[in-house]
Amino acid sequence: MLFTIMSIAFLSTGFAQDTIKKQDTGYIFTTVKILPATSVKNQFRSSTCWSYSTISFLESELLRTGKDTFDLSDMFVVRKAYPEKAVMYIRFNGKHNFGPGGAAHDVINMIREYGITPESVYSGQVIGEENPVHGEMDAVLTADVEAVVKNPNRKLTPVWMKGFNGLLDAYLGPVPEKFQYKGMEYTPKTFANALGLYMDDYVEISSYTHHPFYTKFIIEIPDNWIMEPVYNVPMNDMIHIIDYSIMNGYTVAWGADVSEKGFSWKNGIAIVPNKDAAEFAGSDKERWTKMSDTEKDKLLYKFDKPVPEKEITQEMRQMEFDNYQTTDDHGLHIVGIANDQHGDKYYIVKNSWGTTGNPYKGYIYVSEAYVKLKTMDILVNKNAMPEEIRKKLGL
Repeated sequence: MLFTIMSIAFLSTGFAQDTIKKQDTGYIFTTVKILPATSVKNQFRSSTCWSYSTISFLESELLRTGKDTFDLSDMFVVRKAYPEKAVMYIRFNGKHNFGPGGAAHDVINMIREYGITPESVYSGQVIGEENPVHGEMDAVLTADVEAVVKNPNRKLTPVWMKGFNGLLDAYLGPVPEKFQYKGMEYTPKTFANALGLYMDDYVEISSYTHHPFYTKFIIEIPDNWIMEPVYNVPMNDMIHIIDYSIMNGYTVAWGADVSEKGFSWKNGIAIVPNKDAAEFAGSDKERWTKMSDTEKDKLLYKFDKPVPEKEITQEMRQMEFDNYQTTDDHGLHIVGIANDQHGDKYYIVKNSWGTTGNPYKGYIYVSEAYVKLKTMDILVNKNAMPEEIRKKLGL
């Protein structure tokens, strides 16, 4: 089947072509709006999606402001965040989250504090692998901070952080104090300043009812190790912020749960099928209600054509969060909006799993229902938010 996309082409990605042939899908998407993005990267065997997705978001911000196409260092941020995680873990006597995970605000905080480098200056690739492989590093770093917490000397040594940084330098490489880039000398701080992005422009938004709307709260997820507050708005306002941002030329960093049957990387689709829709099963109601869950799933998750989806409510969002059915799985980058052949809305989302094993060269079409239900939080430029919502949040 001919898969038609009418859109502006992505910068450096080759994703948005005039036509894409795909024989195994009944989805036909028409692009409503698509924004410039840099090439798809591959986080590979590392839990660093939070850095990749937010760096991608910032690279699109640079394109939006007329800057050059930049490839910023994902691992610079990872390298700078890990020591701060270690300090928090030890201050909490090991009763705090420590690990490779993180959130969009970590990237903003690290760049604000330490700056950034180009990928060509600091790749973090020193162990002979083509892509990040962090299993051993993460385990060794965890063992190190756990040993410090056990306090075998009965007090902390003054060199424990020096040892921790030595491990990071061994696995990721030391961060350069100065470097040359396109004939100019920079430090990470002066390079970040030269980019012309203002980290205070970026805010995180979430939507849960266990805190008052239009206030800030510390989102209670393990990867929020720094206990950063986010702004809380009703679900429909959150969707309005995403849509308004995209339609006005601003992309969105998206923290979401992708460990769902409705999220299919190999099909490039994420949906929330309505399991109560008898017509979707291709049989009458009586037969549908007698099917096992496995039989229903085979029909529900074929991803061969658009299907009826659940009507997502604020209450459903909250229940999934409270019951650990929505967890802080993954960071991605929303770069556009499309409609399927029935006029239903999907978001065009850039991932960091490379370009293979996926029909859309590293992108996935995510239904509005999925975004409503499975969004943990979003990072946006506050200047792209609707004025009435900004006023309610005091921004």
